[in-house]
Amino acid sequence: MKLFSISGGQDNCVNTIPFRTYLTGIFPPKREHHRLIPKLILLCFLLSTIPHHSGYGRAIDISISGSVLNEQGQPVIGANILVKGTRSGTMTDVNGNFKLQVAGTPVVLVVSSVGYQSQEVNTGNRTQIQIVLKADEKALDEVVVIGYGKSTRKDLTGAVGQVAMAEMEKAPVKSFDDALAGRVAGVMVSSGDGQPGSNNNIVIRGGNSVTQSNAPLYVVDGFPIADLDFNTINPSDIESITVLKDASATAIYGARGANGVIIVTTKRGKRGNLQINYDAYYGIQQATKTIPLMDPYNFVKYQIELAKAKASTFDPTQVYLTGPNLTLDDYKKIKGLNFQDEIFRTAPMQNHSISLRGGNDKTTYSVSGNIFRQDGILINTGFKRNQGRVVIDQTINAKLKAGINLNYSNSLGYGDIPSSITRSQPSSSSMYNIWGYRPVTGNSDVDLLNDLFDPLSLSSDNSSVNPLVNAKNILRQNSNDNLLYNAYLEYAISDKWKLKITGGESRSTYRTEAFNNSRTNLGNTLMPAQVNGWIYNNSSNTWLNENTLTYTNTFAKDHNLVVLAGITAQGNRMSNRGFYASLVPNESLGLDGLDESTSISATSTSSAWKLASFLGRINYDFRSKYLITASIRSDGSSKFSQKKQWGYFPSAAVAWNIDQENFMKNIRSVSEAKIRAGYGVTGNNQIDNFAYLTQLNFGLGNGYSYNNATPSLGTAIKTIGNPDLMWESTTQLDVGLDLGLLNQRINLSIDYYRKKTSHLLLNAQMPYTTGVSSAFVNVGSTENKGLEISVKSAILKRRNFSWSANFNISFNTNKLLSLANGQNTLLSSVAQIYPTLYPYIARVGQPIGQMNGLIWEGVYQYSDFNQQADGTYVLKDGVPANGKARTSIQPGDIKYQDRNGDMNITSDDNTVIGRGLPKHIGGFTNTLSFRRFDLSVFFQWVYGNNIINSNRLFFEGNIRASTSLNQFASYEDRWSNENQTSRNFRSGGEGVPFYSTRLIEDGSFLRLKTISLGYNFSEKILRPIGISRLRAYASAQNVFTWTKYTGFDPEVSVAQSALTPGFDYAPYPRAMTVTAGINVAF
Repeated sequence: MKLFSISGGQDNCVNTIPFRTYLTGIFPPKREHHRLIPKLILLCFLLSTIPHHSGYGRAIDISISGSVLNEQGQPVIGANILVKGTRSGTMTDVNGNFKLQVAGTPVVLVVSSVGYQSQEVNTGNRTQIQIVLKADEKALDEVVVIGYGKSTRKDLTGAVGQVAMAEMEKAPVKSFDDALAGRVAGVMVSSGDGQPGSNNNIVIRGGNSVTQSNAPLYVVDGFPIADLDFNTINPSDIESITVLKDASATAIYGARGANGVIIVTTKRGKRGNLQINYDAYYGIQQATKTIPLMDPYNFVKYQIELAKAKASTFDPTQVYLTGPNLTLDDYKKIKGLNFQDEIFRTAPMQNHSISLRGGNDKTTYSVSGNIFRQDGILINTGFKRNQGRVVIDQTINAKLKAGINLNYSNSLGYGDIPSSITRSQPSSSSMYNIWGYRPVTGNSDVDLLNDLFDPLSLSSDNSSVNPLVNAKNILRQNSNDNLLYNAYLEYAISDKWKLKITGGESRSTYRTEAFNNSRTNLGNTLMPAQVNGWIYNNSSNTWLNENTLTYTNTFAKDHNLVVLAGITAQGNRMSNRGFYASLVPNESLGLDGLDESTSISATSTSSAWKLASFLGRINYDFRSKYLITASIRSDGSSKFSQKKQWGYFPSAAVAWNIDQENFMKNIRSVSEAKIRAGYGVTGNNQIDNFAYLTQLNFGLGNGYSYNNATPSLGTAIKTIGNPDLMWESTTQLDVGLDLGLLNQRINLSIDYYRKKTSHLLLNAQMPYTTGVSSAFVNVGSTENKGLEISVKSAILKRRNFSWSANFNISFNTNKLLSLANGQNTLLSSVAQIYPTLYPYIARVGQPIGQMNGLIWEGVYQYSDFNQQADGTYVLKDGVPANGKARTSIQPGDIKYQDRNGDMNITSDDNTVIGRGLPKHIGGFTNTLSFRRFDLSVFFQWVYGNNIINSNRLFFEGNIRASTSLNQFASYEDRWSNENQTSRNFRSGGEGVPFYSTRLIEDGSFLRLKTISLGYNFSEKILRPIGISRLRAYASAQNVFTWTKYTGFDPEVSVAQSALTPGFDYAPYPRAMTVTAGINVAF
């Protein structure tokens, strides 16, 4: 079988290299290759039947042959040889040889191959040609932004990851964190839910801290930010994203580098004519899933069963059967209401970005702006952003440069926050009400769609409030005004010395506004606060000054040295002021009427911190063969007492470019080989300001009344201070291997790391005589170790077709090494969802974030009971109770394993029932282009973690036994006398609230995250109308998810913390998005 080429409209399948020989030269032989042969024969036949173009009808009378070699004289296999201006072409065989017939000489041959620079060769009158291709060093010489400087990929000694911006740009997103998941090895990106405008949680190489933040440090155009609001940056403005992962790369950031560093560099102006770019897309969003709920028939059936089981005074038959004169079977014909259908919607979104960039030899500039609008898939929810950026760089003279980078953004998130983790009770959640509101009424006077209350459930349980009416009336607005500017002055003292002075400021104002009128779940007449609302303003002002001196020199041609020294200072002041008002008399005024309230409570706090630092780094290499990097940073932080303010964070790394050695020259398949090793110490100082000081509470609440007089103001201890507090410290070892194969056609990076974090900031128990239960101390340690593998490949590159693929996978094992003296476990609850229960446990010697609960054994069967003479059932002596009184337990009730053998179920029977952290995560991308079309497909996965689906506590058995609370359709299959094989307990058989294996589900998933198809218009069409580039595309995100999880989405963790991963309760549903857009350049 021969590969085909087209020349002069004739079939030249027989004139090129053997197909099987070609495959053998490029790929390992596979039995499946033979299946391609019939297809290629058919393709060659079809091509031979194409009518001849008049321009290609000339006779072929000259044969040109030759060879294609690399700079070492080795053959280049599979190189493309094309006759410029025609479709005639061929490829080199396994010996680098080619043969091509042309219609006369001279002709120009275009020669290309992956990993080499393309070359045009004029044959002249020659018919025998030898062509030498130069290696494409762009990949190795690619500039990588690192801490306080830049490097090239071949000179890196640390573990550094880069985001493929070209691929990320094909996923239209509101902020860059949405497109980061699965793109970089070792970086885990998770979101609490699908709330518009919400930020993702990013963790690099596993969580180090137990109680403090594990978020990385973000450096935006040189400005360090500990808690970045991703919405302040327009993704279209981003030039590069670099992830610093190991200590040798992050130690230059000292006390803030333990959790890794993400460096975001935005686009600047370039010399040349003005370039205008306009990017826009419009999309629609829909929920990827709704939860099936009971229909009217099954709901009424359940209500009747529940009332009988609870011996309730409420008689559902009077409401649903006797009153409307219906039978139960009549409800099979009634459609009923599913409030998911009423409140979920198809929501639009749109984005418009424009930029103007250009400059001359002295001045370059970049001006850009962005407008983003996203309606949420729940009514009355959404997100808006307006953003602008100005960047100016000025060359003042041959030695002096200056520049400024200014970014302003204003964002507004609005609508109810569905998750109730921060609410006073579980039933305050929007999704709780949407799922739980009854689907049918037997009373013609009740309008379930528009009435505020369900008259059958008038209680403090908010399932009695119409979720549709609540969604239309509730007001929630969270706005953020952010201004970040950073200016620099760079002076070249000589050709070896460079001084850079940087100064900047970040100003943010967060404003939260809420109003609950009488037609909302928190403001109705059943609530003690009745009509209420609040306004809070949080302002944060951070300033920065950095001064660095860089020395660069080459000694004796072979020794390259770069020395960096710097002094930096940064400070912040923040304030939080606002008030809450209840019992508002005039709700028609909305927020403007809060001052008329008879009950107002005000809040006013402020805080500040400062950080002073000295830093230094040395980079040395010998002939780009042996590389050494060493750095140290000293940080002084006001967050700690004077005797603990300063810390020192050293690191060192070495690398060996083995491919530069003479013994590697003959290994032609290896184009790059580098071994790296690094070790260093970093810190985590992300704790509350003044935590080392004892804090006091003042006010009447702490007062004392003498002789029944007006109480005098008093003071009480709020927290005990600890002057010995210091930052958490992390030591990390990293060993890595970088390989480039087949002239960089395949790039492989493998890293093994091990890091230990000590001096954990934990709450240690205090003696009761102190008046407080606990205090912050530095005790305990954790360990993370893992393996990261990244593969980038250019599989095929032809004249009209190319195919590349990227793959990464990360394994991380987390372990708690120690706690305070005498303490072996640390239990964690989730606020407001049965806070006295502890569904998470951290045990010394085991991973953090393990799930804690009972082992569920289904239900009690008749065989577990003795039947009494009166027909009642009593548990047998050898059968343990489920936490309730033995005499109250009935067949069909929930049953748990009695692990301690005391014949009764309590928290003492808890054990580890799941893991919140995955075994491995990853992603892979395939990018194909054919002629002017391009297609990108991106998959992301998470494997080996569990999720606590706490929604099933309330909606798969009704743990609160709430009247008229609807249930998931899955609870239709429950135990009864007619259905004794079901593992779901009977109506009313929920028992005592416990977390158990019944709620534990597999959280693993594979997601088709993004698919994008684009078309690039021809320059010949565009140039006459003044357009230099035009790409139109269609894209879809969150297209499909393969998972066993029964909830909305397996990527959920509404209680985001290191101790409580993978907790699902009434989240905002995630949306699938389909967009169409254009990229235009003028």
